[in-house]
Amino acid sequence: MSASEPFTASHGPAGYADLDPEFLPLYHACKHATMTSIERLYALYKAVRYIVGAGIPGDFVECGVWRGGSVMMMALTLRQLGETRRSIHCFDTFEGMPPPGDNDVHHRTGIRAAAILAREERRDDNVYWAIAPLDGVQRNVASTGYPVDKILYHKGKVEETLPGRSPPEVALLRLDTDWYASTRHELETLYPRLARGGVLIIDDYGFWRGARQATDEFLARTGVSILLNRIDDTGRIGVKIG
Repeated sequence: MSASEPFTASHGPAGYADLDPEFLPLYHACKHATMTSIERLYALYKAVRYIVGAGIPGDFVECGVWRGGSVMMMALTLRQLGETRRSIHCFDTFEGMPPPGDNDVHHRTGIRAAAILAREERRDDNVYWAIAPLDGVQRNVASTGYPVDKILYHKGKVEETLPGRSPPEVALLRLDTDWYASTRHELETLYPRLARGGVLIIDDYGFWRGARQATDEFLARTGVSILLNRIDDTGRIGVKIG
């Protein structure tokens, strides 16, 4: 939050006075390590609380962790609830974005992702390339105080690390690798492992057409019935009912 950003009486960003006050310290602790909006971070926070409260079995999985901000939110929320037995799986190249495919297009402008990356300098602070070395991610996540042996890092393209390194049962599945091919592979390999009552979050459904197409095709092909509710202009969240 910038110094000029207005605050509410609850010390949160203006317009968010309805958020749980317990969320705000967690938000401030992890927001530096994520490109995710406050709406998506709050949805993730509430999803973790729901899973623990409802006793949904399984580990947590994120594909596309960047600097680890969303994993930090998971870990901080679990610690807040006194639940530190679950493993959190972090799948990423930890070397930046792999090449996009023909289906990967910016949803609003129609510009191909390949064209965007071609005009952007490949450096650590460029959000489009999303370069975040593993050691930096590990430091960020370790700062949460969550047991380090419960944080598992799987380096490489998801097409190569999944399903081999995936847990047998998943309670929360957060997909944030942007592209069509990776999102499709993640859904095909991990959604069947998502427990009944588990939470699915698609971070870039409204941002990259490839992520939306992969999701829509998977649901249509498998006949999966799930309400993907809008979090904000890009994120979607749903609960597996069967």
